[in-house]
Amino acid sequence: MNGYLPIERYVPHRGAMLLLDRLLEASAEHAVAEVRVRHDGLFVQNGAVPAWVGIEYMAQTVAAWAGWQAAQRNAPARIGFLLGSRKFEALQPTFAAGSLLRVRVQCELVGSNGLGMFDCQLLASESSTGSTGNEHGACDESCENDGNYATVVARARISVYEPDDGAAYIQGIDAGENQL
Repeated sequence: MNGYLPIERYVPHRGAMLLLDRLLEASAEHAVAEVRVRHDGLFVQNGAVPAWVGIEYMAQTVAAWAGWQAAQRNAPARIGFLLGSRKFEALQPTFAAGSLLRVRVQCELVGSNGLGMFDCQLLASESSTGSTGNEHGACDESCENDGNYATVVARARISVYEPDDGAAYIQGIDAGENQL
């Protein structure tokens, strides 16, 4: 078990849209999260999720990084937005249900206006196709090993925005005052 809190403490996502399982590492410049592709997951089609879901894994890991930063200040995790992706490259078309993936994000810049840019990689280990966890795809003791997460299966640079007051920003969008 690592020294981090449950992932729900770091990200605002809940229910089926919470795709990350846990935060493994975090620092001022980077974060690493773990994803077990669930058999009953929201995006599963024919036993796998399309590779483009990797962008959401990356965005949620950035959210976990920001939530960890907030936790260091005893502040709650805030709502943020994925603005876009540059140079998204998937090196395989899908991620099989049961696969264990690591998501590494590296902060390239965060402006005082809430805009940020992150270099992201989605990594798989050769052992990720071994144990598939329990019947829901959750990792149990049999798949807790570190493995060698050296195989990059997707990469991208993503742009994000974290407004000072996410709820007010969303209300402004609804009222036509703010644009993403």
